[in-house]
Amino acid sequence: MLGGELAAVRCDLEDFAAEMFEPFARADQRRWGWVYLRGLLLDGRRRSVEPMAARLGEDGNRQALAHFVTSSPWEAAHVRARLAWRMQRVIMPTALIVADTGFLKDGDASACVARQYTGTAGKVTNCQAGVSLHLASDRASAAVDWRLFVPESWDPGSPKADRPRWPAAPHAASPKRSAMSRSGSRPWT
Repeated sequence: MLGGELAAVRCDLEDFAAEMFEPFARADQRRWGWVYLRGLLLDGRRRSVEPMAARLGEDGNRQALAHFVTSSPWEAAHVRARLAWRMQRVIMPTALIVADTGFLKDGDASACVARQYTGTAGKVTNCQAGVSLHLASDRASAAVDWRLFVPESWDPGSPKADRPRWPAAPHAASPKRSAMSRSGSRPWT
């Protein structure tokens, strides 16, 4: 989305952000949630904090964005639940879709990168594997829950496990097993 396109829908996006981030305890968290959402929507190849901050111009405080993403005490599950409830009203889903995808990586410094098969490349390569749950109807769909697959080499007992800042209790599972364990319950209940 280009800056002009974002400006055209700014009021709607502000309302959406206010609804999604309303449970945040502090006003600065709600503000940086809104800034982060804008950064995700703006055109650019990379969605990591530094290039996102550069695209955001005067709102692009890299340190504040990094703090919001990595250290600010808020529950992603609460935001995902609010998103799922909102999308359920808008989409009126007739199906749940479980999808997996690979995010190709050159190195192994990012969390959960391992040599593994991904359909994205059609071969075994360095990548992250993600699993997502989508609400879908014949006119729209939206991802409402997602997780990175934790390969065995990144299991908490592994020497690599001290690199990332893990959320509570990650564990290794195949992408299909991970999806199956999530599909039995709605993320918004």
